[in-house]
Amino acid sequence: MRWPRGAGIWLDARGAAALEEAARSLAGHGTRVVALPGDVVDAGHRRALVAAAWDLGGVELLVSNASALGAEPLPRLAELPLEGLRRALEVNVTAALGLVQEALPLLRVARAGTVIAVSSDAAAKAYGTWGGYGASKAALDQLMAVLGVEEPELRVWAVDPGDMATDLYAAAVPDDDGPRPDPAEVAPGFLRLLDERPASGRYAVPTLVAGR
Repeated sequence: MRWPRGAGIWLDARGAAALEEAARSLAGHGTRVVALPGDVVDAGHRRALVAAAWDLGGVELLVSNASALGAEPLPRLAELPLEGLRRALEVNVTAALGLVQEALPLLRVARAGTVIAVSSDAAAKAYGTWGGYGASKAALDQLMAVLGVEEPELRVWAVDPGDMATDLYAAAVPDDDGPRPDPAEVAPGFLRLLDERPASGRYAVPTLVAGR
């Protein structure tokens, strides 16, 4: 099944300027777009996001991409501020589940209800200084795995996008200036999931793209 690329989209981010720029780019292709700046940690903001989706006709696809490192640049566990770890867990795990809970009634009645949680290879591999962030993403993976069992009519995917040149990575490891793929290069992996709708589970974009 090919996903309807022209479907309505609701977006959120903490940075209003970047969010509006993304919304204008998408709207230029004839797509209905609602942009709501805010922090997904805020329960009121999560409710507003789902309400906006309802106004567009419901929710078929929920992508949870919000991430917090917890400390910048990333420290070893011996120096990781516990408040930073709490922030990573609140954004990467608690808020992600809160948004899913808010949207579940609409996802359950959707034609092809789908949840994508953007994970990380740090959730599955032990990298020095990535312990707090990786632990939060591992917890997110487990939540999505259980959600897939509990909601068998939905597709629930935790997706490891692989290395990317993002602001988050630059903040995590500011001294690493090695070449990394542009985020646009990983998009085909996500689109393959939406097109082919495999079973709920954890997937890695590099494998999905290589399998094209």
